[in-house]
Amino acid sequence: MHVRDGMSTEVLMIGPDHSLREASRAMAARRVGAAVVHDPGGEGVGILTERDVLHSVGAGQDPDVEHVGDHLTDDLVYAAPSWTLEQAAEAMMRGGFRHLVVLDQGEVAGILSVRDIVRCWGRDRSTDELVG
Repeated sequence: MHVRDGMSTEVLMIGPDHSLREASRAMAARRVGAAVVHDPGGEGVGILTERDVLHSVGAGQDPDVEHVGDHLTDDLVYAAPSWTLEQAAEAMMRGGFRHLVVLDQGEVAGILSVRDIVRCWGRDRSTDELVG
């Protein structure tokens, strides 16, 4: 199976000037653990994860005051839709993260989470058991 088979193509996109509270509300409403951060004036994209928000709140910072741009990860490892799920899982393990932004010809095509990989592998095994 490939990244294209498991990635979510409906990506939550937010800007760097959103507050952490606004970002958290959007992530909760969409039931996702990460949002892709697009800064039209910046270079490339970043990602804000639930872990980033947790670190900020845990440090006593005010989520109504803190901006996404100050808490995102911008040195991303990107996946290609053609990567295997094994390649994506290895990249996640090496980097210690749970989400990969998927780029296709330089554009955001989707996002892949560990949960997506597990879901695909579980579905693949259940199909194998039915056939075998």
